[in-house]
Amino acid sequence: KLAYLAPVETTCMAGWDTSPKTMTGSIQCQGVVPENQCHLLASDLERMTVREAPSSTLDFRQQVECVMADIQAFKEEMPGALPVLINLLPAGPATNLENCRSLNELYNAVEADIIPDLAYCLAAILSEIPVVNFTPNAIEIPCIINEAVKRGVPVAGRDGKTGQTYLKVVLASALKARNFTVDGWYSLNILGNEDGKNLMDPDNAAGKVANKTKLLDDILGYPVGQRYAAPAHKVHIDYYPPRGDAKEAWDVIDFTGLFDLPMSIRLNLQGRDSILAAPLVLDLGRWLAALQQAGRSGPIPELGFYFKKPVGENPPLTFQEQVEKLRELERECDQKLGSEAPG
Repeated sequence: KLAYLAPVETTCMAGWDTSPKTMTGSIQCQGVVPENQCHLLASDLERMTVREAPSSTLDFRQQVECVMADIQAFKEEMPGALPVLINLLPAGPATNLENCRSLNELYNAVEADIIPDLAYCLAAILSEIPVVNFTPNAIEIPCIINEAVKRGVPVAGRDGKTGQTYLKVVLASALKARNFTVDGWYSLNILGNEDGKNLMDPDNAAGKVANKTKLLDDILGYPVGQRYAAPAHKVHIDYYPPRGDAKEAWDVIDFTGLFDLPMSIRLNLQGRDSILAAPLVLDLGRWLAALQQAGRSGPIPELGFYFKKPVGENPPLTFQEQVEKLRELERECDQKLGSEAPG
């Protein structure tokens, strides 16, 4: 998990990790980039400040205080930077903290080892730093969002949309625009990195699968499979070690047209997990830094283009709507900052 710091002329990274590997060691382990590229970047990567994650023996309040102290150290190390925290922790089990009406209630309710990213996100907001939630973990609970609004902190999320789901939004939007009826959609994902291994736990995968599934019904405006009186949108994720950081996605789409005549599409995506995600993370870091300067706070639904489950009121759903909302957001930033917005 990294904190993203975006000064005007350069990009710096710092953050926390539980792995004892060096940054270059972690990249090489999964084959994220070719060896010759990794070698060229090695000196920059090794200068990155990576602090030890707060101990799981600390309670939630203590973890928040520990992260806040680290954030202050990062600020002193990189004066003049515009800090943004990117939550890249693994998917975890679902929790329900919606009834926590205050931070004190939250401190008492959270088990620190259950939702580790909540400590980082709250620490960032209390430090008046914007937060991007790239994970499927539901950290945008009401008392956290209220605190973000009070402190003038924008929040974007949830669950980064990088490969298969991005194409699903594009295709579903296109089918909807032609008034085709989607009868079924079968999606299979195979990947061999730590994310894939983590998602083999059904509890950890539940949030991501739900986000991938509900998104389609939201775009189309009806439940896929309604003619069968049973769900016909299936999403499966499998850990397949030979893939490493490369991933593969298979989609079978069944739809009907005039006279209810059936048709189908087969789609095979062979992508790379980190390479697809990294540009979105960089974009979002720039967006959040600019939006804070422009005076926005709380959830930013206009950034729905980047997420499977955008937070905030009335997020754009179809691909066309998401692109248009990004353009509107850029114009808003242009007007308030007097310069070209990121994105």
